[in-house]
Amino acid sequence: MNYEVRDCIDAGTEYCPCHLAESGECILCSQLREKKFCDCINWKGVCIYQEFVWNGKKAKEGRKEIECILLKKEFIYNELALFTISVPHKLAKELTSPGSFVFLRHPDSQHFFATPISIMEVDVEENRIVLALEIKGIKTKNLNLINEGDKILVKGPFWNGIFGLKNIYKSKDASSIVVARGIGQAPIVPVIKKLYGNGNKIYIILDKSPYENTFIKKIIDSCNCELITTSVINDKGEIPAEFKNILLSIIKNKNVNLVHSSAADIINYNVLNLIGESIDFSCCNNAKMCCGEGVCGSCSVKNKYFNIERSCKLQIDPRNILEGRKLL
Repeated sequence: MNYEVRDCIDAGTEYCPCHLAESGECILCSQLREKKFCDCINWKGVCIYQEFVWNGKKAKEGRKEIECILLKKEFIYNELALFTISVPHKLAKELTSPGSFVFLRHPDSQHFFATPISIMEVDVEENRIVLALEIKGIKTKNLNLINEGDKILVKGPFWNGIFGLKNIYKSKDASSIVVARGIGQAPIVPVIKKLYGNGNKIYIILDKSPYENTFIKKIIDSCNCELITTSVINDKGEIPAEFKNILLSIIKNKNVNLVHSSAADIINYNVLNLIGESIDFSCCNNAKMCCGEGVCGSCSVKNKYFNIERSCKLQIDPRNILEGRKLL
């Protein structure tokens, strides 16, 4: 049966209904998908259709770019920098959950230079966010032109940087495994903190490549995580035997409630196949974000039922996304 549990990350927020409602493509509301009956997939305590009508049958005002200050730019490696940015208190509070990200842009650049970056840390008291940037492409090189004390444009909050968020939130008082590779260390920080706050013992299997060291070591230590470093993928795109043995050994000997993978989709897919259906799974959302509002289509992916999904807004079981994607 072609059925999947779907949710919209923006449903019930100040950004709902969005432009998808205007075009008859709302993720949750049947009447805003050109149906003639009310059949909400996930009730959020707010009628999306009613909100749409009350708003003059128009989308709510979307997220705006905010002029902020780059407080600190610290290079850990030649191409890896940590940006510490001063933001409004409201935005800082809205970026504390796992999967949060923002779009960054140089004030002198065009709008198409806006770059989606995952939130690594948030200081709500000091109203600061910390993000890790790999300075590689045109957009990140443009951001690297911003110096400490200069203005930087921040657009947010966005929250759909992780698939399977509900699995993270419900994982409590057991053992959790977090797999990460390279820059994937940055977005696991909020995940680690959430799992630790839920009383879990966290095992982190980390592939440091292409970096020499673990740049989130302080956070790992503060959450009493057990860190295991190994390669998680070989030259053929396959799981090495050592990584496989480590992962399965933890699952066999510990009461594991969740496996979270923060790496390329080929790795996420291999991990998913390895653990099977018996353990909850979550992973990073590796879609190519451009607008973050479900309009441009750059984040569209095909699920295992061959439906086109807008992954900037859709919350879904990662299995339904990864099993339908072309990973190589």
